[in-house]
Amino acid sequence: MVEHGDIRVVHRGGSKINFREPVITNDSRFLLVPSGECVKVFSTSTEECVHDLRGHTDLVTGVLLRPSNHLQVYSCSADGTVRLWDFTDGILIKTFVIGYPIYSMYASADHEGIIFIVTPLQKLFQLVAVQLPQSGEQLVEARELSGVLSDVSSNPAAITFGQGGEYIASAKGLQLEVYFFKKQKSYRFSLKEDNKKGGKNTFTCVACHPKDDCIATGHEDGKIRLWRNFNHKKEYTYSTLHWHHSAVSSLRFTPEGTNLLSGGVESVLVQWRYNQESQRDFLPRLGAAITHITISPDGALFCTSHSDNKITIIQSCVKVSAVIQGLVKGESVQTDLMLDPRSKALVLNGKPGHLQFYSLQRDKLLYNLDIVQQEYIHELGLQQFEVVKAAFSASGKWLATVEERKQKIAELELNLKLWEYDEQTQSFVLNTTISAPHEAQITAMCFCQAPDSQTTMLVSTSKDGHFKAWQLAPVPSWSCNFVGAYRGLLPECCSFSADGSLLAVSFQEVVTVWSPASWELLTTLSQPPGAIRDLCFGRLSCSKYLLGTTANNLLCCWNLLTCSCKAAYTQMQICSLFVFKPSEPRPLFSHKAVCSGKVTRAVFAPRDEMLESCEESSQWLNHSQLYFLTQNMDLVTFTTKAEEDKLMAFSKQLVIDDSITKTPFHLLLGKHRQQQNQDVASSLSADRTPLPQGSVAIKELLQTPAHVLPSTSFLCSMFVQSLLISITDSRSVQEEMESEKEEEDSDEEMETRTLRPEQAPVGSQATEPAAAPLTKAQVRELRRVKKLDHSWFSGLLDS
Repeated sequence: MVEHGDIRVVHRGGSKINFREPVITNDSRFLLVPSGECVKVFSTSTEECVHDLRGHTDLVTGVLLRPSNHLQVYSCSADGTVRLWDFTDGILIKTFVIGYPIYSMYASADHEGIIFIVTPLQKLFQLVAVQLPQSGEQLVEARELSGVLSDVSSNPAAITFGQGGEYIASAKGLQLEVYFFKKQKSYRFSLKEDNKKGGKNTFTCVACHPKDDCIATGHEDGKIRLWRNFNHKKEYTYSTLHWHHSAVSSLRFTPEGTNLLSGGVESVLVQWRYNQESQRDFLPRLGAAITHITISPDGALFCTSHSDNKITIIQSCVKVSAVIQGLVKGESVQTDLMLDPRSKALVLNGKPGHLQFYSLQRDKLLYNLDIVQQEYIHELGLQQFEVVKAAFSASGKWLATVEERKQKIAELELNLKLWEYDEQTQSFVLNTTISAPHEAQITAMCFCQAPDSQTTMLVSTSKDGHFKAWQLAPVPSWSCNFVGAYRGLLPECCSFSADGSLLAVSFQEVVTVWSPASWELLTTLSQPPGAIRDLCFGRLSCSKYLLGTTANNLLCCWNLLTCSCKAAYTQMQICSLFVFKPSEPRPLFSHKAVCSGKVTRAVFAPRDEMLESCEESSQWLNHSQLYFLTQNMDLVTFTTKAEEDKLMAFSKQLVIDDSITKTPFHLLLGKHRQQQNQDVASSLSADRTPLPQGSVAIKELLQTPAHVLPSTSFLCSMFVQSLLISITDSRSVQEEMESEKEEEDSDEEMETRTLRPEQAPVGSQATEPAAAPLTKAQVRELRRVKKLDHSWFSGLLDS
């Protein structure tokens, strides 16, 4: 058995992008999003991920722009470090080791070289100030901590700076605390637990006005309070705003303080006019509950994070301009992980009533397919239809889905839907809906995967004790073709062989093998005690084997030629991977503790290009790649060291300026357009006027980083001057061209003269010896001397 070796576990995406509040850069071009153990840099115009800032070894818990340099950004993590990045180039500048897990981070321009973090100390969450040492080393220890506030909330939305850093406001439970740095004094304000109408006054979020002494707080009952005169304990006042029917999750003032933005579970962004709170603007139907609100420093863009792992980019005119959708985390992945044979996209449960198609290569949601086709109502305790099963045909032309709704009093509602892929619309279209296909829950279903099969068949198993075969009629519709059972036992799972000649159906502890051509029961297979949970036929050289897993964590292998159980593997551990050949009992590869949490689902994805691996332990990765999903919705895969080094080398060649505008359409036609431009350039190169000598300066100007260049007004005159050609330069160029032309004519004339003595008549006699011909260099030297100004010599003779 080979363990680890050249194979490594790598993160491939799917992480939450709504875990913490994102940051918009000063120029509103990029969106910095904490996601898992990295920070993703998105383009606000194309929605594409430009690159990842990787380096943390644990969950990233916060990101903020460096107040003294808007081209750099801080990130903090539960690994106890704060890292400084150049986000435009994706370069790690410095790592500050704090030594304590960090839950959130804050900074202010008035506190240069200091960041404020929330970390657990003495069994309480405390807000402490960290002095960042000035050092030339990349790894620096920052152990100088000073306490600011004790017993604060771990929610980042409950702490914020006010008036440019003069004070900091913190809310927890029913208490609001304001700390003034100059006075070194804090004031506390408390509310009663319940108001007269029974609503809860608990604080949920806080925001400070950028110019006025005003603090806005959100509460669980949906109210917003505006606090004033809070620098005096006894003279404070507050006014109340109310629109949200449930808890306010986020509050933000615009940079100028003219508007206040709020959001909650209603999926509506509310914009309040400051000092004119009766005037409000709404942006409804954002799709899911709002968890965070972000505003760009220039106020040009708003950004809302949502509970369905989505980020919506909104223009200041309250109009949606872009949507960045991550992998949607539903209540549970009931459909298992599937791969769309056409798009090679990962398919699983998405938002309620939908299937999501997720690109593994781009780490991006492609689209959602509405299965239930009913409006989802956000109400606690309301039973609604859920997608519980799904399966694709081998060609990807057909998709089968099962939706059900459980009700306490009424019977189970069950629908089986068959979807056909439409080439014109490039999407799945509902073909057949079968109401109540079984009398109880459907436990499994699968298509006949034979590529040369004359009929398209689907088999479903149910807790009603039957399995049914559904067949496609000549007129595109589906109907039941066969109903099977075995001794009153409940079927659990089913699987077709690769050629479609066999169907295996498990009935609790018994595996039955059927012939789909005649629906004859061919044989039954027994195994050690425990209900069968999964079945799978071998392929290619291992097609004679049938594999199954049991509820007792056993992996069984049957030889269909001898109808005997070949092996049963029992040494299975949680969160460990074992790779077997069905013909051999010894694992080919194993990897223990592949992730920190629990592995929920896994799927093999075929490769576009086959790997060339000589080692036996990694040959199972040559044709396909194994992806698995963790409890935190992280997509993790196995790869070889050579493949990872190749990807790293390719990523280093990417330049951010070249990738900002590269949309998928540009990537598709970019090479063709580039070739066309090269052909046009080569055809026009002869007629093109040569660039002036100032082009070197232009090249230097374009290659110099923008933050070290002088002002644009200073560079403008220099740039224009470099494009101009002076009169003297133009005359000298013209004279030089004429001189070269005369030289060419003179050379031709000299060549003809040197040939004349050879062409003399045979009978003629030379009276004088022929002079030796001049070389080209001598001719040019004589011409140069002829052009010299000899007036000084004549003046000398006259004197």
